[in-house]
Amino acid sequence: MVGRQVAHGEPADTLLAGLDPEQLAAVRAPRGPVCVLAGAGTGKTRTIVHRVAQLIHSGHVAPGQVLAVTFTARAAGEMRTRLRGLGVHGAQARTFHAAALRQLRYFWPRVVGGPQWDLLDGKLRIVSQAAHRAGVGTESEVLRDLATEIEWAKASLVAPDDYVAEAGRAGRASPAPAEQVASVYRWYESLKAKANLLDFDDLLLHTAAALDEHAAVAEEFRDRYRCFVVDEYQDVTPLQQRVLDAWLGDRDDLTVVGDANQTIYSFAGASPRPLLGFTRRFPHAAVVRLERDYRSTPEVVSLANRVIGAARDRPAGSRLKLVGQRESGPEPSFAEFEDEPTEAAAVARRIGELIDAGTPASEIAVLYRVNAQSEAYEQALSELDIPYLVRGGERFFARVEVRQAMAALRTAAGSAPTGELPKVVRELLEPLGLSPEPPAGGAARERWESLLALVELAEELASHVEGADLAQYVVELDVRARAQHPPTVEGVTLASLHAAKGLEWDAVFLVGLVEGTMPIQHADGNDAAVEEERRLLYVGVTRARRHLALSWSLSRGDGNRRPRRRSRFLYGLIPEEHPTARLTRARRAGGAATGPAAAARCRVCGAALINAVATKLGRCATCPADLDEELLARLREWRAKRARALKVPAYVVFTDATLMAIAEQRPADASALVSIAGIGATKLDKFGSEVLALLRPGV
Repeated sequence: MVGRQVAHGEPADTLLAGLDPEQLAAVRAPRGPVCVLAGAGTGKTRTIVHRVAQLIHSGHVAPGQVLAVTFTARAAGEMRTRLRGLGVHGAQARTFHAAALRQLRYFWPRVVGGPQWDLLDGKLRIVSQAAHRAGVGTESEVLRDLATEIEWAKASLVAPDDYVAEAGRAGRASPAPAEQVASVYRWYESLKAKANLLDFDDLLLHTAAALDEHAAVAEEFRDRYRCFVVDEYQDVTPLQQRVLDAWLGDRDDLTVVGDANQTIYSFAGASPRPLLGFTRRFPHAAVVRLERDYRSTPEVVSLANRVIGAARDRPAGSRLKLVGQRESGPEPSFAEFEDEPTEAAAVARRIGELIDAGTPASEIAVLYRVNAQSEAYEQALSELDIPYLVRGGERFFARVEVRQAMAALRTAAGSAPTGELPKVVRELLEPLGLSPEPPAGGAARERWESLLALVELAEELASHVEGADLAQYVVELDVRARAQHPPTVEGVTLASLHAAKGLEWDAVFLVGLVEGTMPIQHADGNDAAVEEERRLLYVGVTRARRHLALSWSLSRGDGNRRPRRRSRFLYGLIPEEHPTARLTRARRAGGAATGPAAAARCRVCGAALINAVATKLGRCATCPADLDEELLARLREWRAKRARALKVPAYVVFTDATLMAIAEQRPADASALVSIAGIGATKLDKFGSEVLALLRPGV
């Protein structure tokens, strides 16, 4: 048998060993159409590759007749590796675009003729030329949004002449009037064709056209490939479905695997409809549901089920209920903070504790909704000397808009503008895109978020340093930019929820879970968009294997009084007996909160401490301080020497507020020292003995 030769004669029971009953049913399903509804962590990749190996082993298909497609090169590579591990060689596992490129290159001489067109590496140059001819602005974020709209249109099979009507029907938040976007789209296609260039969407369009319009090409292709597997089928676009239909012809040897609960790319044209409608298209299809979760603890699984279970009008095909298979672990934690810096500092301290307890930094992730949220966590982790890497986006100070803003601020600082620092910074950033109200979405919204974060840094500096001016602020920005750790494989992962799809970690921190961010502001008022935001949170929860922490803060910056509310998705998730729930009830009743979630109290007057500096000092800013000025001077001198030796800014060793807290509280031992906010186990190990030596009498 063909399969036995490819699989080195392994017996069938070897290919079926270790599969649970549902996985086994999917692997052994008949050759015809099969739909596998696979929840997060249920072993879908294992099921796919064992199914392919079983089909080959049973003689239903030769290895070279299999084409498996997925959405990322990483997933395709993992599939190929696992197939080789089962003795399967020759089966194709590729992304949609990679498969189409290979086919188009092979058939090009017959369907087009002449030299093959080059593949466009990045479309912004052509989009810029098209925008210029259409009379649309060519700012970088506008070009990125125009490129995104063109990608959505092509993925949705929308031609330039149909864009206005279809964009309106889909409720697209276009970066320019729809008629102008359509004009840019037309010019883009014209300029690209004139230069004999193809973009990635053209690969799919031309491949489908070659098979639809050339019978000989279709016959040769369909004779070569007999069996198709599609992973992450909930993310298929109309264009990808058209290519798949062209591949299949009138055949039905198709296995699809997906989870409608993880549909999070509707903005790019993806739709779960083909997955949910699979049995209508193929009434005789075998349907298998994978619900045993091998990734996460039962506690994490339970929370995930409650997140997605609150969704409205869930289609039948999306009603998977995960069942945790791992041993029990800690309950997910919930925490509310007064401001983002305090939230970030608390998360960083907890990360340090996990690392000290043996969790590798690379097995920890901080996940957020928008990339601009990363800066607070980059800073907090840097202060604790915890390495990190930013996935799926540039580090904050490397972003184009941040670099442009810093250049403008640096130039303005030379003229010494007067006024309150936050107001000065806001006025300087307004010409760069910091409008009073946030844009609807896309690159313009990301730019706005980054610029707003710079204003909030100005507010933070102004609250800490009396009379802070623009020159001091620019110096602070430069220091922060230089202090960031370079990306390292062993670092904590900082990523957006979208970038986290398909990944998993031992410990996950879901941060910034407030209204306007989760769900994102521009989703409000659109039920479908809000439900996609809920699915995005579900994806975040299901990335965690063991430790899961969810947090939010009531204001953006230290001393900032703009009130915020925790995400609507959290209601019903927080246990009634949890301190955070008690805090919320007490706040609504106008009473004081108690328990661990209550705010820290001033050691002088007993009032609640509401910002990071006051929390570090352990007292209100207006309460009298028992400060040892000589000790503070010694601590500052020691810090300067250590910072020079380590080649880092002084605040990376200890912030001014932490030194003041040490000089006021004069801790006598390590346990007292580590109780000061800002001093975790890592800094205790690194600097504790030196600091305690400075505190001894006579030093």
